[in-house]
Amino acid sequence: MTNRNDIEREARKTYQQFVATRDEIDEGKCGWEALADFFTEDAVYIDPAWGRQETREGIRNFFLQSMAGLTGYGWFTPERWIMTDGHRLVSQWDQVLGVKEDGKQWIVPGLSILYYAGDGLFCYSHDYLNMTYIGETLKAMAWQPPAEFNMPPAKPDWSTDLPQAWRHLAENN
Repeated sequence: MTNRNDIEREARKTYQQFVATRDEIDEGKCGWEALADFFTEDAVYIDPAWGRQETREGIRNFFLQSMAGLTGYGWFTPERWIMTDGHRLVSQWDQVLGVKEDGKQWIVPGLSILYYAGDGLFCYSHDYLNMTYIGETLKAMAWQPPAEFNMPPAKPDWSTDLPQAWRHLAENN
């Protein structure tokens, strides 16, 4: 896979499948662990609350732990737009936290930067959310976490490096 247009087309197609799976999760048709199948064995995923997660199985466990108590409680993540630049893909999405009394949604916008490794897999994903805004929104909602909710670690790893085997993708190609 050397042609830039082919890489971008394949990255976009893979991400659209990723989003379709995320939508199925929001609908309760499958669990969060299904998203880990879109990552390489040595992938890195950086979450704005949980920090750096490494390896496909580490990412799978992270999804199960971090999303417990959020799915099925009115939270969902509609996609707004994506753009590609070679192996890089940037996505803007909204984290919808529920519905206000006036019928409007509680929304916090987010961004993701992913690196496409080929063969329908990403090797890196870095999500960005304004965590202060999340906290303020949850407070305004008077949100109470359900029993199965898990708090993120007190001191997450914030390293943003791509996996060693994939660092060449960060070069301007």
